[in-house]
Amino acid sequence: MNDAIRALGARLGPDVVGAVRAIYALEQEALAASLAPLLRDGAYGPDPRHRLDLYRTGDDAAPPRPVLLFVHGGGFVLGDKGGATPQDWQNAHVGRWAARLGFVGAVMNYRLAPGATWPSGAEDVGAAVAWLKANVAEFGGDPARIVLMGTSAGATHVAGYIDRFASHASDVRAAILLSGLYGYEPLEARDERYYGPAAGYAERCPRAGLVATECPLFIACAHFDPALFQAEWLGLLAERKARRGALDWGHLANGHTHYSLPMHLGTTDRTLSADLEAFLADHLTKETTDDD
Repeated sequence: MNDAIRALGARLGPDVVGAVRAIYALEQEALAASLAPLLRDGAYGPDPRHRLDLYRTGDDAAPPRPVLLFVHGGGFVLGDKGGATPQDWQNAHVGRWAARLGFVGAVMNYRLAPGATWPSGAEDVGAAVAWLKANVAEFGGDPARIVLMGTSAGATHVAGYIDRFASHASDVRAAILLSGLYGYEPLEARDERYYGPAAGYAERCPRAGLVATECPLFIACAHFDPALFQAEWLGLLAERKARRGALDWGHLANGHTHYSLPMHLGTTDRTLSADLEAFLADHLTKETTDDD
């Protein structure tokens, strides 16, 4: 276990983000310097925040690759896909990690609260998926094999997309949820900036659709996540188990925090990536067939 990560505990805030970034900076900056975006600031919608980047290794002659779309966190009010420079690696590193696995990695921005409120995040994920379905083949991706991945607020937006867009059943193959909010715990005051008054949260949260979906889910949280996120993780796993009779792919990242859970992907620390790679192999790496 990384003692520096353990020392940060379950605290949240920009100082903790900076401390975690410092731990992984050397490895992540080296990865960033070796793999530039294939597409930078592709517009998937009309808003200035409707932008995504694509990452891929190899050449156009390779068979179409599965696609992984990553949605960053930031408490609904901040965050960026990164990737402008090697030092600006946070969030972009997930696209690069996916590219190294043989995917087209996509990393998106979305509209932020308080200017954009529920259900804007789910709508933006839906718009990005639609753009990928229409355009990713041009960049070597297989539009029939898209997986979604989000962390924190980004996981909540992915969950919201699954809840609100029935088309997810045919448009995405699987979803990876890292430390999101799904509707098992009361809404905190700070998150009313996105969801609106807590009194209406039960109708707005993605719980119902997330429990009912047949989309394969990978549901993860961190050993040192705040108790809120751990309760959400346990609640979703338990309700899905009760409904389906079997556990989803689940992961508790021992020794990791809310921020290091996504930030260590692509480094020599394979705490999360080993399980993710197995999940992706199960659901995405096989070639598209006529039955898909």
